[in-house]
Amino acid sequence: MRTLRTPDERFAGLPGFDIAPRYAEVPASDDGALRMAWVEAGPSDGPVVLLLHGEPSWSFLYRTTIPVLAAAGLRAVAPDLVGFGRSDKPADIADHSYARHVEWLRALVFDVLDLRGVTLVGQDWGGLLGLRLVAEHLDRFSAVVAANTGLPTGDRDMPEVWWQFRRAVEKAEQLDIARLVQAGCRTRFTPEVRAAYDAPFPDESYKAGPRAMPLLVPTRPDDPATEANRAAWARLSASEIPFLCAFSDGDPITAAMEPILRSAMPGAAGREHPTISGAGHFLQEDAGPALAAEVVRFVAGVR
Repeated sequence: MRTLRTPDERFAGLPGFDIAPRYAEVPASDDGALRMAWVEAGPSDGPVVLLLHGEPSWSFLYRTTIPVLAAAGLRAVAPDLVGFGRSDKPADIADHSYARHVEWLRALVFDVLDLRGVTLVGQDWGGLLGLRLVAEHLDRFSAVVAANTGLPTGDRDMPEVWWQFRRAVEKAEQLDIARLVQAGCRTRFTPEVRAAYDAPFPDESYKAGPRAMPLLVPTRPDDPATEANRAAWARLSASEIPFLCAFSDGDPITAAMEPILRSAMPGAAGREHPTISGAGHFLQEDAGPALAAEVVRFVAGVR
């Protein structure tokens, strides 16, 4: 597997995100290794909140969420998925698969960090991967926060706005990462924020991850990931794990998933599920502190 590593100088001067990164290696698929990056803040013995980003962002997305969690005594851990942020980037689209991303993430959070009693906060692909981890390792998790995400099996069609996004990514000769993130936000980016979202990708050769992810979303019942995702639905819907939906009021991509999750997850019953106002798909960018406040309240209530 041919991999690329973004030079450290690309991440100099990130606005509002001066947490020092940490690194560890996880096994690749060819007996090699991939370096994964993460940031964390808060007391080392505090309840763990695992913050998983989606496509095509990175842990920078949580820069206004992390301080609120840490100040409340929670240990906030925010990895960069393989292919994103400061993590290594397999250079070929074919190197990326749903199963591989689940395994890379599992290796980091369990084998390396040995996280237990985890509250998952998953948005976009952070939920597609995180919900699989929860279902397959229920003993490691204490609660789930689903934020503008889902767990598709290909049995229902994706919304047209998502298909438009996928086609745009497939056809783009030059993939404008910051523009894609901006399109999912109501907040208007400063030049510095825009540069931060572009930072992990010095040129097109680094963008196999962002180009691959839309192709990995199950869109038909015989997709390679469908069986594992159906199994995850079965395990989660039979579990009593506390479950909170914290969706925004302005995301046409995932809005339809919120009532499905609420009705399917026993741990969501009888719970008030907040709507994050004034936020788009990337609600962490638009309303990071508001999302963090809901997570703090939720964790306090289930401890």
